[in-house]
Amino acid sequence: MLNESLKLIFIRDLNKLKDEINAYSNESNIWIIRDGIANSAGNLCLHLVGNINHFIGTQIGQTGYVRHRELEFSLKDIPKADLITNIEDTIKVVDSVLVHITAEQFAAEFPIQVFGFPMSTEYFLIHLASHLSYHLGQINYHRRLLDL
Repeated sequence: MLNESLKLIFIRDLNKLKDEINAYSNESNIWIIRDGIANSAGNLCLHLVGNINHFIGTQIGQTGYVRHRELEFSLKDIPKADLITNIEDTIKVVDSVLVHITAEQFAAEFPIQVFGFPMSTEYFLIHLASHLSYHLGQINYHRRLLDL
C-alpha cells in the first residue's frame, strides 16, 4: 500500500515538474540565475532527475544509473525537450521500482547513509518525496518571477 501511495506522489510531482518546465514561454529563461537565486530551474530539474534516478533507480532498483551530481548544477542550456525526456524516463524508473518494494524492504535500513546515520528505506523515500516537492515549488517561483 505504501509503495503505491509513494509511486503516485512521485509520478504526480514529476508530471508537475514536466508541466513547469513546459510552461516557460522562453526556453532560455529556464537557465536564468539572478541575485538571491542560486539555481536555475534547469539545474534544479537536472538535480531532481539525478537524485531520483540515483536513490530510487540505482540504490533500490539496481538500474545501474551513474550519478554525476556536480553536473546537475554546472550544466547549462540543455534543451527543454531533453529535460522533458529525462523527466519521462525518471517516471518510468519510479513506476517500475517502487511497485516492487515489500514491507520488509521499507522497514530495512536504506543501503547507504545519506545523512550520516542509518534510516529506514521508508523514511528516506518520504524524505525524497518532500525533497522533490520542495524543489518543484522553487521551480514554480523561478518561472513566475523570471519567465518574463
